Order: sequence, then C-alpha cells, then structure tokens
Amino acid sequence: MMRLQDALEQVRRRWPGEMRGEFGSRKDALEYEMESPSAEVPELCGWLFKEAGYNFATLIPEERESGWELRYVFYGDRNQGVLHVLVRQPIDNRTFLSLIGHVHAADWNEREAEDLFGLSFEGHPRLGDFVLHDDHWPEAIAPMQRSVDGRQPLPHQQREGVWQPLLVLDAPGAFAMPIGPIYSGVAESALFLLETTGEDVVRAVPRLFYKYRGIEKIAEGRSVQDALLLAERANGTCAFAHGFAYCRAAEAICGAAVPDRARMLRLLLAELERLRHHAGAIREICESTSLAVATSQASIPEEELLSLSCSFAGHRYLFGLNTIGGLTRDFESAACLDVAAGAADILRRLDKLEEELRYSSSFLDRLEQVGMVSNDDARTFGLVGPIARASGVARDLRRLQPYSGYERMEFAVPCEQEGDGYARLRILFAEARQSLRIIQQAVARLPGGPVCQRNLEMKSGAALGWTEAPRGAAFHWLRVGQDGMVQRCRLASPSLNNWNGFHLAAEGFAFQDFPIIMASFGLSVAENDR
Repeated sequence: MMRLQDALEQVRRRWPGEMRGEFGSRKDALEYEMESPSAEVPELCGWLFKEAGYNFATLIPEERESGWELRYVFYGDRNQGVLHVLVRQPIDNRTFLSLIGHVHAADWNEREAEDLFGLSFEGHPRLGDFVLHDDHWPEAIAPMQRSVDGRQPLPHQQREGVWQPLLVLDAPGAFAMPIGPIYSGVAESALFLLETTGEDVVRAVPRLFYKYRGIEKIAEGRSVQDALLLAERANGTCAFAHGFAYCRAAEAICGAAVPDRARMLRLLLAELERLRHHAGAIREICESTSLAVATSQASIPEEELLSLSCSFAGHRYLFGLNTIGGLTRDFESAACLDVAAGAADILRRLDKLEEELRYSSSFLDRLEQVGMVSNDDARTFGLVGPIARASGVARDLRRLQPYSGYERMEFAVPCEQEGDGYARLRILFAEARQSLRIIQQAVARLPGGPVCQRNLEMKSGAALGWTEAPRGAAFHWLRVGQDGMVQRCRLASPSLNNWNGFHLAAEGFAFQDFPIIMASFGLSVAENDR
C-alpha cells in the first residue's frame, strides 16, 4: 500500500487537470479532501480502489446553497489516511457519472442517493424502487431534498396495480420463491426473492427498506446533542458504536479534547458491546441449525452479558452514555474491574461452547463450505467486519485508523480464508476473545480525571467520525451550520455494505441453507431502514 503523499503525487501525474485539495484539521487522523472534475471521478476512484489499496467507505450527498456536493470517502491504513474525493455541480444539474464500473462497492450508495435526493447516476444499470418502494411512496418524491419538510406528512400514494419483481432467470421450470417480508418473532421486515429451477438458489435478491425511518432527515435543524439520540438509535444492538462515531465527528468540529479517562472507558464500553453482540450472533447461528441445546448454551452468555451491561452502565444496550466531549457519567474503578472479571467468566463458557461445536458433525455439515464468499468478491463488494475478515480481508478500523487509544492496545485482528459459514463463526469466537483482551487492558490503564470536557462551544463546520462497530466499519458525517444546528447527518452503516454482497453467499446453495447463511452474516435490517 502506498502512502497518502505518494498516492496524491500519482494522482497529479495521472490526472494533470485542475484538482484542489487540503488536509483536514483533526489531530487524531491523517485526512485529505480533494476536489476533482466530475468527468475524472470514476477513473480516479477506480484507481484508488484497485491500485492504490484504498477501501471504499461511503458516498455522502449534500444539497448545499452553492449546489450539489458528492463526497466519495476512501480509507487505508494510518499512512494512507482517509481520502475524500469531492465533486461539485450546480443545483439544476442532478446527473453524475456512476462509479459502479470502477468501484462496485458504491452500487447501493448510488441507488440510495438516487431515491432520497433525486439524483441520477449515468451508467448505473439499475436505479429506482430501492429505499422508496414504488408501491408505497409518491412518484418523484425525494425526501432528503431541502425543499421537503420532514415535519409534514407526505401525500397518500394511490396504488396502481400490484408491485412485480424484476425476474432474470429464464429457463423451463424457473420460479421465484418469496421469503418475507413479514416474519414471526422479532425479525425486521425484509423480502427475499430466490429464483431457482430446482433445489438450489440461482439468484437471490433482497428487498429492504420497508420501514425507512428518515433519521437523517429528522436530524436536520436539531441541536448536535439532540441528533446524537437519533444516531445511537440507528441500530439498538450497536447503539454505543454509532453514538461513538457520531460524537467523534462532532468533537472534530468543535475541537474537543476528550479526557484520557473517557477515552479508556469508551474502549471498555465499545468492546463490551462487541462481546455481547458476538454472543448474540453465535446464538443465532446455533438457532438456525436447529441445535436446541447449543442454542440454549449460547443464549445464557448473551443474557449474562446483557445483565452485566445493565448492572454496570444502567442500560442493557448501553444507551445514553456517549456525549459530545466524553461520557455522560463516570464509573468507579472497582466496578470496571468487576466488569472485566465478569466478562472473562462468561467468555470461558463461550470458549467451552466453541470446543463442543467443533466436534458436532451435524452442526459442521450445515456450515462448512456453505455460503461461501471469495476474497476477490469480498473486496469487490466492499464487505466489512467479521464477514470480510472471514474471507481473508483483514479490514478493521481499530487497526487501520485507530482512535480513542486503540493504537496503544495490544490485540490481534482475526482473519480466516475459507469465506464460509464456519469461518464466519470462528471469527466471532476469536474476536470475542480479543474484545476481552482489550477490556482488560483498558481497565488496567484507566487513568484518573474527568470523563467529559465541559462547556464546549459548537462551531460551524463538517467532519467525519468512524468506529469499528461490531458488524464492521461505521461512518458518521456531520455538518453544523452557523446557528449550531445540524445541516446534514449521514449514517453509513456496515450492514448497507454487507447486504450488497449477501447474494454472493446465498446463490449456488440449497433452499434449506438460506436461513443458516443469513444467520452467519448477522445483518441488521433496522441499520438500513434508518
């Protein structure tokens, strides 16, 4: 991987036209913003993604007073930094060139921008009926445009006929098996169309966003502190990670110096959330294979971790702890020691479960060489988190772009090569052990002092915050106006990236494998329906 300065020098040589750029002001990361002519952006981004070794993070569309701004965000390791490729166009020009031919990972980002902002991406093969389903939303509405008042109800959509899926498979006996969008229990609404001519899935297409909540729209015009409540509720099971990323963006804007004690406590809480999340994901995999005993054995550590979180922090899912400048409350050192000891005890039971599952042939038969995603596909589709690491892509923002003291922590980034369901399960167990390792270090290194910088004055500006959430890289873009209110809040969730590649694992396998593959991906519907 080339260093940021070397990449910028090559960009200037390869594209000698007018390009402007500047380094960001944040102290905890190497960040560079480069403005480029629209016609050169697809090739430039393709070079960053395929040759320079950068990972695609997200696309951030903004409707500004001066016109449209599209920000393509890439990240590498600490030497590569975070690179923003910025495109500006007049407000009446809503057509941009699609990146999909050069950076396939941008596929769903462009489809989302087309639906929510009314933009068009020339060269994209499939736009429309993505977030805003044609059978429910008024025609041509773009709810994220500034002219749309998010406080007013939209006009009722009069249905014209019944929605029909776009089917591709054309062969004798071909049919599409629908799964969802309504399920029993607590499963979120999502429709899966599985095309087949027999017992194996030939094509799998997820249709999500049945409960699009408009969190980014609701955040506009609110105070930065109020919008934090929305950010952490984008996904309840990873609430702390999302609130953490949002606060890092706000702190970069106002120049907050988060106290060292708060930085260490944030690591403790983030890893406690990861440990609890992974225990739940392991339980779901056991449940999908109909192993009742293993499911019960996995449910106990998950519930114990939820109880541990509640007794320590006052909330089972760690809500209400992050605030701009640190944490809303302090924790006694003795309580932190008890959390580390309790987590270690729970992890020993998870380790025992892993050992027992390794020798269950009926369990392994359902996971090994099932739902496979190759290393090339994982990179092409921009997969993140445990899903990517199970396919040999060792992306982890705690290591690549460390924050809040992760650069001082000793931990490994588990990585497997097979890319099947069993590899994804092994990653979950291995990462749980690393989370405990970080928790123990954070407790041992916990300094004294305050847990929040008080009396912060929010300034106007924009910044990107990120965390390695339990499901993978999470990015929050925040823009604050002169009045101190939120102008734009963009939540780039790991599930959006991984849903885009889910079909890779489902296609080519039997129908009865589908629920197991889905459980091994551990995706969140709510994280998309934000």
